[in-house]
Amino acid sequence: MCQNMTVQVEFKGEKTVQIAESQTLLEASLAAGIPHYHACGGKGECTTCRVLVLQGAEQLSEINSCERMVREVRKLPDNVRLACQTNVKGEGVQVHRLIKDDTDRYIFLNGAPEDGSEAIGKRRKMALFFIDIRNFTPFMEANLPFDVIHIMRRIITLFRNAIEHYGGKIIDTAGDGVYAVFGLDTNIKMATESAVFAGIKILEDVKIFNNTYMRAYFNHFFEVGIGVHVGQVIYGNVGIGLNNSLSVMGFPVNVAARLQAATKELNNSFVISEAAYGMLRNPPYSVRTAKINLKGVSNAFEVMLIGKPYEYAAAAAKVE
Repeated sequence: MCQNMTVQVEFKGEKTVQIAESQTLLEASLAAGIPHYHACGGKGECTTCRVLVLQGAEQLSEINSCERMVREVRKLPDNVRLACQTNVKGEGVQVHRLIKDDTDRYIFLNGAPEDGSEAIGKRRKMALFFIDIRNFTPFMEANLPFDVIHIMRRIITLFRNAIEHYGGKIIDTAGDGVYAVFGLDTNIKMATESAVFAGIKILEDVKIFNNTYMRAYFNHFFEVGIGVHVGQVIYGNVGIGLNNSLSVMGFPVNVAARLQAATKELNNSFVISEAAYGMLRNPPYSVRTAKINLKGVSNAFEVMLIGKPYEYAAAAAKVE
């Protein structure tokens, strides 16, 4: 960079500022009127000025000894830099200030988990897995509340065992459904295969559970709907409530949830996107294709049906 030459840095959601070679990110943001926290006075003795680097990391100065010491103590992820210790060498830098008001200050200073790599948020390609229990409402209506809770625990445990066996992680449970992800520690192809293996195992385990327990003791059987999609998401520890919880968000998550919901109209227990299916080294031989319209997706979405038609749907058709 030539002497006295300035470049632009975008503070996402705030403004684009001019920064000279001799200025740090903190100095430039303050000069532009951004209320950038710097509790230690910009001496590299705290982390209140830290920023998440969204673009242009290669245009930033090398980590100096002062910043390195702080990073080691706080275990900051690679895409987070101290604004007071960072200069800019060229165009294309976009950052996001992490502490913006008193609420942010409390969350990041008092509520930050020990694992800094998950506290902020990272981009990663993952396999997204949604599963929901079919014909559970009739069971609830016909049985006592404590029996319903008992069976729910049995089924959720069945789900969790299969998901964790193949390296997945449950992100959320809601009602009679579970949302899990695969790929936190593996590449996307391995993650997708693991998600499919987990789904196939659950289908088999539910069948066994029905035959050995549900039909014998409750004169009922369950089926499930599974949706799997892949894509780049953001994951991080949201730190809400009494315990810090991992969150995985992004449009691919919404798609996976909608694929699970589409198992009803497609009358198939396991629906996987074409993108995810293409990741499989040994895809299931029994497969049908379909095109469906998903909310938020302009074109028809191609999916693969790797499960089976629902028994309860066939039974209902006979009754009609």
